[in-house]
Amino acid sequence: MLKKIIFSFIILTVCFGFSAAPTYQIALLKYSGGGDWYANLETSLPNLIEFCNSNLKTNINPEQAIVEVGSPDIFNYAFIHMTGHGNVVFNPQEKDNLRNYLIGGGFLHISDNYGMDKFIRPQMKNVFPELDFIELPFSHPIYHQKYDFPNGLPKIHEHEGKAPQGFGLFYKGRMVCFYDYESDLGDGWESFEVHKDSPETHLKALKMGANIIQYVLMGGENLVKK
Repeated sequence: MLKKIIFSFIILTVCFGFSAAPTYQIALLKYSGGGDWYANLETSLPNLIEFCNSNLKTNINPEQAIVEVGSPDIFNYAFIHMTGHGNVVFNPQEKDNLRNYLIGGGFLHISDNYGMDKFIRPQMKNVFPELDFIELPFSHPIYHQKYDFPNGLPKIHEHEGKAPQGFGLFYKGRMVCFYDYESDLGDGWESFEVHKDSPETHLKALKMGANIIQYVLMGGENLVKK
């Protein structure tokens, strides 16, 4: 249903010339449990949106939204982003709401800001008991959109020095969730004064983020690079 709504809106935009209106808005997911869902609140998603609008020619609303896991408003967004360092708890209503959103055409990107992994995995298992996170091979299309990452996820912040890994949850053949672990893309999108990342590191994070956006919102799963 969500995909049909988005598709219909795009058709109206093209046919009736409402090109100035944003086609999408991205939301930051607010959750309970004590974890800092707001960890990268100020500049992370706004910087990614600006980068995508400039380099992918997307028409994403420059202002990020904030949506709670259990809110019906979650169905207004084709793409939601989640991050943090600590505990995550979905109550039964939130679990069902997130599941319905994802199987209905929505997409969740989780970026472990370090310390989130042991909490988010069991919570997502509650959302999809029948699914497991699958590590994506370097050949997966999400790494080969406008920007090519032949070695998979870029390493943005060291944390424990582990290799970065990208995981997907697949429901009936469609990836409904992408989880970046030991990479910390969300931190990499932040403005320089926050973490003082090098321009090269910042750009790598933005390019990988743009690949995720292209894969999800622009039909990138069917993209064939030339």
